[in-house]
Amino acid sequence: MKMLFVGFLSFFLFYINLEEARRLYPNAMEDASTTDMLHKKLSSISQKDDKTLYGYKGAVYTLKAKHAKAIKEKKEFFKEGVSIIEAAIAAEPDNIELRFIRLSVQENAPKILKYRDHIEEDKNFIPGRLSKLKDGSVKNLIYKFVKDSKAFSDVEKSGL
Repeated sequence: MKMLFVGFLSFFLFYINLEEARRLYPNAMEDASTTDMLHKKLSSISQKDDKTLYGYKGAVYTLKAKHAKAIKEKKEFFKEGVSIIEAAIAAEPDNIELRFIRLSVQENAPKILKYRDHIEEDKNFIPGRLSKLKDGSVKNLIYKFVKDSKAFSDVEKSGL
């Protein structure tokens, strides 16, 4: 009985849905404890699962790199995160949320990491599809990101 309770409790502690990932991701960019919590919750997500959640997992790995102390750890987390994001986009190239995730990572990645190849592509992909989104939480998340983004000009921002 005790093992059943522990299993049940573990499920709820480490279970995450898309809404929760969307809500926590912006905070994780600046807060290491939120990053750690998201990392734990997304740890069981694999390439076979929801591709958007898998993309968030990749983004969180890159945030783990940001918050890591050791250079080797930073490099490993970042490489793994990029690999996950790129795999998710390869599986669903028309997914606007995955493109937003990749753009947010690329825009904030240090230039030395040379992960900037898709900034223009994703920047051009998002505006044409944003108004067609039906999910208000995703739309608001992406609008807020674009508003604060350095990749978009003021003219591009005002056109949304």
